[in-house]
Amino acid sequence: MSALKDFPRIMPFLWFDANAEEAVAFYLTIFKNSRRLDELRTTDDTRGPKGSILTIAFELDGQKFTAINGGPYYKFNEAVSFVVRCDSQEEVDHYWSKLTEGGSEIQCGWLRDKFGLCWQIVPARLPELIKNPKAMQAMLQMKKLDIAELERAAQS
Repeated sequence: MSALKDFPRIMPFLWFDANAEEAVAFYLTIFKNSRRLDELRTTDDTRGPKGSILTIAFELDGQKFTAINGGPYYKFNEAVSFVVRCDSQEEVDHYWSKLTEGGSEIQCGWLRDKFGLCWQIVPARLPELIKNPKAMQAMLQMKKLDIAELERAAQS
């Protein structure tokens, strides 16, 4: 990998079984302004076939990540998720449909992608809207968030 001095002080490091490269390729198709930055391949066969990907550094819309093919020891769960701020329902719909492909809907704007990673797909106005108890109740009934419905609930 390139020198860490070129990376943010704090950066998410994602543990995959053996499909980090597939996951990174998937995420790069979803987020604009995204790119693969660097990779580290194995030099022997102790961590997979010689020459296979060990880590991949990548960027999703300006946020840098590293993915590792670490083996089957750890799995993602809801204790960690990534929030995607959306400025329109069109963005909510885009990210929701792409990230749930092969994954599952959870609740309140949360989903699990096909790799097990959890995401929150939320309108930028959500914190303001759910200050209203009726909007909060409306959100609790939703899986994918509906901005117009949340706004109606907040105004009622």
